[in-house]
Amino acid sequence: MSVQYLNPEGYPRPAGRYSHVAIAEPGRLAFIAGQVAVDADGVLQAPGDTASQMPVVFRNLGTVLEKIGASFADVLELTTYLVGEDSRQPWMEARDAVYAEHYGEGPYPPNTLLIISGLAHPDMKVEISAIVRLP
Repeated sequence: MSVQYLNPEGYPRPAGRYSHVAIAEPGRLAFIAGQVAVDADGVLQAPGDTASQMPVVFRNLGTVLEKIGASFADVLELTTYLVGEDSRQPWMEARDAVYAEHYGEGPYPPNTLLIISGLAHPDMKVEISAIVRLP
């Protein structure tokens, strides 16, 4: 296994679908820029809809991972940017469905969630960047 996810004993369990620690075997790292809900032509999908943008964001992230010879199992850390507090609940529900597809019942990579005022386009609601260990 290239990545080992841990939740240290004696420390509070994660409050969601993430791990506190990821340990990677030696290797090269890839830093993937924030992925948003655009199609291959750069057209925004599901404008203003956090829940509907999540599968598109993960599809785009999956495409990048595949092109660099990696998979979701190689993700060391995700950083999620959500626009507005009202995006939190739709994101959590959509994340559960997306994670079920890509991670099953876990383990899950560490994830930092930031609630922000906006992204590059006013109708973008979610952006996710990743740090990946290349196999």
